[in-house]
Amino acid sequence: MKVCARNGRDTYKGRDVKRLLCASVVLLSLATTNLDSRCFGIDEVWENLPPPLPLPDALRSGYVPVNAIQLYFAIYGKGEPLILLHGGMGNIEQFGNQIGSFAREFEVIALDSRGQGRSTRSSQALSYGLMASDVVGVMDFLNIRKASVLGWSVGGVVGLDIAIHYPERLDKLVVLGANYNRNGLRRDGGRHRIFSQYFEIAERDYKRLSMTPDQYQEAFSALKKMWETQPNYSAQQLGSIKAPTLVLDGEYDEIIKRSHTEEMATLIPNARLKLIPEASHFVMFQRPADFNKAVLDFLSDRCPDRP
Repeated sequence: MKVCARNGRDTYKGRDVKRLLCASVVLLSLATTNLDSRCFGIDEVWENLPPPLPLPDALRSGYVPVNAIQLYFAIYGKGEPLILLHGGMGNIEQFGNQIGSFAREFEVIALDSRGQGRSTRSSQALSYGLMASDVVGVMDFLNIRKASVLGWSVGGVVGLDIAIHYPERLDKLVVLGANYNRNGLRRDGGRHRIFSQYFEIAERDYKRLSMTPDQYQEAFSALKKMWETQPNYSAQQLGSIKAPTLVLDGEYDEIIKRSHTEEMATLIPNARLKLIPEASHFVMFQRPADFNKAVLDFLSDRCPDRP
């Protein structure tokens, strides 16, 4: 059994040692009732999808008429503006572990992307460019000249589009678990059981929040059609990004290739790369404290050195 060094950027196999140690604990502590379920090797942190915390009360919320839809927003805290963009078929509740923490330092503007959460959709074909235009439209409506953006998965790609096509509107960018072209996807990564669990939750949330609760499959089909051909940004486009950027992911991302994430951080000028150990594509659910610290350190200039 090979034991490898563990840090924020390296894959390691030390979990085998951990399992042996945990097994010893089980044998020596049969009477203990508070054993860590990860000791049994079938309940690793990165293999689960814990629910986020409930959202705090928003200071303001409502709908913005933009690009023939009604896009839902909610605002928390005060400070420099920080826009949060959720994952595919998600909603702002996915940031339940983050909003309370971020709102202590920033004005957090969380958005339900078009056709998802509480926002409506139109007959227009879905694209990352259109979704980026939606975000800029919300900024115009709220009189926000410039903001930082944190995007997860689909939201991360939208963040890249904003950085490329609306550089004057972007302060800093955090890209989590995103790909800049389809070559970055792992084969059959989306078939992992945690994705099945995620989309089961997403469907329940959609039916609870949407103005059209019976149209989940139509909304999902529109998103899936976009995924079949997008994104397709070039290395030159990534090289044009001016905003300070943090490229984040969990070291066990099920759907995005690690080499692709590392390449993205290399192609974006002066980007920082952070891989959080013992976490997957769903790192903000699995390791919220580590994730929040990495984001806040970057946004607040508390980590001048590349991780």
